[in-house]
Amino acid sequence: MTTNLNRLQVHRKSGAELFELAGAQQALSLLDFWQWSASDLVSNATRGRLAEFIVATALGIDVRGVRDEWAAYDLVTKAGTKIEVKSAAYLQTWHQKRPSPITFEVRKTLGWDPETNEMEKTPRRQADIYVCALLAHMDKATLDPLKLDQWRFFVVPTPVLDERTRSQHSITLRSLEKLTRGAVDYTALRAAVEEVVAQGVGGPAD
Repeated sequence: MTTNLNRLQVHRKSGAELFELAGAQQALSLLDFWQWSASDLVSNATRGRLAEFIVATALGIDVRGVRDEWAAYDLVTKAGTKIEVKSAAYLQTWHQKRPSPITFEVRKTLGWDPETNEMEKTPRRQADIYVCALLAHMDKATLDPLKLDQWRFFVVPTPVLDERTRSQHSITLRSLEKLTRGAVDYTALRAAVEEVVAQGVGGPAD
C-alpha cells in the first residue's frame, strides 16, 4: 500500500521513550541508546555534532528543536546567516604516538533539498561563514569536550575560502591563522561572527 512519502516531520524526544515488542513496552529506553551510541564525545562523528551544538549556543541559536542532518549547512542565525561548522582535535580516543595534525575539510558540495529530494547541479559552499572548531586541549587525563574553555574557534567568511589558490578541499591550522585574526574562545565567538557579518563578507547583516 502506498503511503504519504512527503518529508518526515521529526519531533524532539525526551529520552524516556521505551522500545516496544509486539505492542508491549520493553525495559529499554531511547536514553539507553543515546548513552550507548554517543558517550564517546571525542570520536570524530560525535565530536562534530557536539561542535555544532556548542557553536549554536555561542551564537544564540535556538537548540530546542531537532538537528537537521541533511541540511545544506549546519546552522542559521536569527539574522539569517548560514553557518557551516567543522571540527578537529589534537587528541583522539585511541592510543596515539603524537597529537593529530589539524586540518579542516572545507570542500564544495552539491546542495540537496529534502523537500523535493533534488540535488543542485554545481558544487559550491552552501554557508555564508565557516566556523572551524578546534578541541585544543592537549592532556588526555583532563580532556573533556564539555568544558567549553577547551575549545577554540576560527571564523572564516566563505568568500575568503573561495578565493584561496591552495587546496579547495581542506585547510590547515597554519593557513587558518593567516586567513583570520586568530582563534577566539567560546565567549568571544558570537562577536567574531557578528563582526564578519557587519563587514559584509559573511551573509546578511542585522
